[in-house]
Amino acid sequence: MKVAVLYGGISPERNVSIAGGLAVIKALKELGHEVVPIDPAFGTNGKQTMEEIISPSNSISLEELAKFDSKKIIECIHSELFDDIDVAFIVLHGKYGEDGKIQALLELRGIPYTGSNIKASAIGIDKLASKMLFLAAGITTPQWMTVRPKDYGNYDYFEDIRSELGNELVIKPNDQGSTIGITIVDSGNLDDINHGVEEASKFSEIVIAEQFIEGREITVGIVGGEALPLIEIVPEEGFYDYEHKYTKGKTEYICPADVSEDIAEFMQNQALSAYNILGCSGFARTDFRLDDEGQPFLLEINTIPGFTSTSLVPMAAKEVGIEFPELCERIIQLVFDKNNNHVEENKE
Repeated sequence: MKVAVLYGGISPERNVSIAGGLAVIKALKELGHEVVPIDPAFGTNGKQTMEEIISPSNSISLEELAKFDSKKIIECIHSELFDDIDVAFIVLHGKYGEDGKIQALLELRGIPYTGSNIKASAIGIDKLASKMLFLAAGITTPQWMTVRPKDYGNYDYFEDIRSELGNELVIKPNDQGSTIGITIVDSGNLDDINHGVEEASKFSEIVIAEQFIEGREITVGIVGGEALPLIEIVPEEGFYDYEHKYTKGKTEYICPADVSEDIAEFMQNQALSAYNILGCSGFARTDFRLDDEGQPFLLEINTIPGFTSTSLVPMAAKEVGIEFPELCERIIQLVFDKNNNHVEENKE
């Protein structure tokens, strides 16, 4: 099968995406597929060799990324690079990759692609929309308030946030991943809240101020509508930020997580409920906080989670005997499985 692996892109998660793309490319070649590596950030010149992918010049700063023209992505998808492609394996993260835009372009070209469709992708990256759907499905999620441009620097509003949500807060962009732009406020200090909003607003117009949940960080991966074993994430210190996610040795991962069977089953069911209500397909990852009383709080769902051989979904899959190349193959096959989304209400 001729597979285009899409990686890189123009979001702040570019470097993470490149690492995932490399892993998928190697796995698919090992399986005998004809692989076409494509970085859509470079438009019609997006096809790359392995040497170009790993070149230091392929790592682009946030300042340089901000200058990239998103029209290049449109040119790339509509170019001859995709003329004979059987399926696109998307390993792009964040904007112009995980938000439904690349999915829409591929659909216009009539090219099948891995993961969730346009609508589920767009909702999944939108934390505000996702949280509203979680509540509608009866899934517990931390309380939150939104901070819009008119509220930036408004200390009276920040006081309302503190009064409503407490002194311990998570301030984050509405539509970013990899903990980019996140600030933990543990003092209730209004200047700290303002600083958090300033940081988050660099990446998203809408900012989420969320109640901080004391407890354990747990993630539940999903492949083909089936929940994988839970993983507990234990950072060396502080919270699970970008550095802890992508620096070897900074975080301990416990798989399967040391929780009771009842809690594990409940969290897997909650993860599947979120996956289904958003209309996800293929694979995804749900992130939770588990408080000291054993109550899980769903933080978000990632429709294109990290995908190196040591990322969380592959780690959980390996726990049930699915090695990384087989996982990649399954995800491709799910593209052609009409029943892989497991959304029963759509079958009625």
